[in-house]
Amino acid sequence: MTADLAKGDGAKDVARVQALGAAIDAEVAKAVFGQQPLTRMVTIALLAGGHVLLEGPPGTAKTLLAQAFARAVGLDFGRIQFTPDLMPGDILGSNLFNFQTSSFTLTKGPIFTELLLADEINRTPPKTQAALLEAMQERRVTINGEPHTMSPRFTVLATQNPIEQQGVYPLPEAQLDRFLFKLVVDYPAIEEERRIVAEHGGRFKSPAVADFGVAQVADAKAIGEAIDIISNVRLADEIVDYIVRLVRATRESADLECGASPRAASLLARAASAAAALDGRDYVIPDDIQLLAAGVLRHRVILSAAAEIEGRSVEQVVSALLEREEVPR
Repeated sequence: MTADLAKGDGAKDVARVQALGAAIDAEVAKAVFGQQPLTRMVTIALLAGGHVLLEGPPGTAKTLLAQAFARAVGLDFGRIQFTPDLMPGDILGSNLFNFQTSSFTLTKGPIFTELLLADEINRTPPKTQAALLEAMQERRVTINGEPHTMSPRFTVLATQNPIEQQGVYPLPEAQLDRFLFKLVVDYPAIEEERRIVAEHGGRFKSPAVADFGVAQVADAKAIGEAIDIISNVRLADEIVDYIVRLVRATRESADLECGASPRAASLLARAASAAAALDGRDYVIPDDIQLLAAGVLRHRVILSAAAEIEGRSVEQVVSALLEREEVPR
């Protein structure tokens, strides 16, 4: 049974969005243990119309998370395993000549779905990576000069392995900028890992999402209504100034060679509105910005050589910038 987000007053509307987020968290948690914060960030990205890059070592349930999330929110799920020999046509599809009708017929590629798992995206050359650019930005693809509209809910969850150095192609800045969040997937805590071993250790094959009893708790209508509610979340002038000051500070920091763009500021504001609604509020607070800043900025800024030599991380630099900026009351 899917959630009903019929329109009402502001407080009741955001309460429904909050309930929807809690329902998604609960269903995904049936299959993926100890990753509730990660699930919440993916939900924020979906409601903010963004895409997510997941970076973590193999075996940390990135694929299972994507499958469980797609099932919970009622989105069609597709997966592409990126390899060095993958071609753009393998992603987009191609026009094939039909000898019976003497005409070309479009054979759609796996990109024509709603939730696309781009597995190990950095293992394919930039030419093939670029096949995703138009779809991620405009939610359409052009094949042989003809545009094809995609689902308005089209969302990419891409994965990459941070410890693999050979046979990979780092994502160019234009590709990285298409992702709302870059999220670091860490190993689970000891109790969650014990639960994972107890649940999976006795199985003779990898379980499907359906085996965990993950149920659909949303549909296109519920997601669309939630997005409409989020568009009415209040973004005070003081919060807008806070976001702009933070993003501009990345361009002025001596620890960063390259700062974030105005697009990053706009996406941070949009994601903060989604986070506020999922927290049951119809207004954004500074805590929302602080929660999301690292995920929005870590792939959009570049450390200076001096900061790298000192062993500083992007997360440390962003945290320091947050501490310096005056927090609005």
